[in-house]
Amino acid sequence: MTTDTIVFFWSLWDNRRMMTTLLGGLSPGQFLAEYWQKKPLLVKQAIPGFSGVLSRDDVFDLACNPDVESRLVRCTEGEWSLDRGPFKRSALKGKKHPWTVLVQGVNLWIPDGDALLHRFDFIPQARLDDLMVSYAVEGGGVGPHFDHYDVFLIQGLGKRRWQIGDQSDRSLLPDAPLKILADFQPTLDWVLEPGDMLYLPPHWAHNGTAIGECMTYSVGFRSPTAQEMGAAFLEWMQERLHLDGLYEDPDLEVPRHSGEIGPGMVEQVEAMIARIRWSTEDVGDFLGHYLTEPKPHVFFEPPDTEMSLNKFGKALQTSGFRLDPRSILLFSQDRFYLNGERLAVAPSCHAALVELADHRRLPPELQLNEDLTDLLYQFYCDGFGHAGGGTP
Repeated sequence: MTTDTIVFFWSLWDNRRMMTTLLGGLSPGQFLAEYWQKKPLLVKQAIPGFSGVLSRDDVFDLACNPDVESRLVRCTEGEWSLDRGPFKRSALKGKKHPWTVLVQGVNLWIPDGDALLHRFDFIPQARLDDLMVSYAVEGGGVGPHFDHYDVFLIQGLGKRRWQIGDQSDRSLLPDAPLKILADFQPTLDWVLEPGDMLYLPPHWAHNGTAIGECMTYSVGFRSPTAQEMGAAFLEWMQERLHLDGLYEDPDLEVPRHSGEIGPGMVEQVEAMIARIRWSTEDVGDFLGHYLTEPKPHVFFEPPDTEMSLNKFGKALQTSGFRLDPRSILLFSQDRFYLNGERLAVAPSCHAALVELADHRRLPPELQLNEDLTDLLYQFYCDGFGHAGGGTP
């Protein structure tokens, strides 16, 4: 067993050990049963020694990058403003009033950000969205609000005061550029320091205020609405729909009103549409495509100098394989989906792909076969993954 292999399996054990600390002594099963989508959880020193994965300059660099989604929120004498990036560096300096810059998708740009996001893989990866960082000056924040999704708030640099409450009144300030609660009524009040973490279920009102300069990392989860899912499913079905038959009316009679859509036409079309059917397998197939589809601003870059298949195979044996942070690999039963596409996978590759989906990397000296090597090589050529996944 090579050193890289030992490091890989040690990292899996170490991740399990860190999970107990992350959840304040709770096992993932206990957390899901007692807190997930039920009630908040404050964990002091969830990540001991944590001060963040970005410096202030790193955050500003990302906010100035046109390929990164970012926002600047300011509050001047009770009036809120919202601007969207990319920003000039001068826009992120020396404001007299409280301000916050928010950067989405940190996990796509910073390897340590991707590692932080995937500490939460005890929640199905199909539910993970992204890692956001918020940098704020004294008094900065985005106002009291609520989210429709679960969120873990991890304190990096500095301190932030969190006020939260489970209020039923969710009316918003009129004409504000953000969804800010009109009547915020907090019932709990905490100050988070570096390494502390707060979990909030959906719809819990919360307001975070910077105490001095601070940075907070937010792990968010996907919670699409029924409308969004339904519309996406119907669009997906449209590409796969095959209905036989043609509208016919051989017994047509002279209508009383030529401008009327007659009941006979309505009934025939209703019968034609009623032949549309889908199965549980169809829904699973749809979800595989839908949940792995990259966001519009995500793109992949093939390697500048592509190594040969033979050299790649040797690299796998010595360094393993890892998915690119932008890649999403999920599976449903024996079907595998990568970045919005269903993969053609030989049965001999299934076990390795399950491990790759779960851990996002494969150890060195894995049991390679020709089909698996060819498949991973294609991932590599497309920029979906990289040789060298044994080390976390």
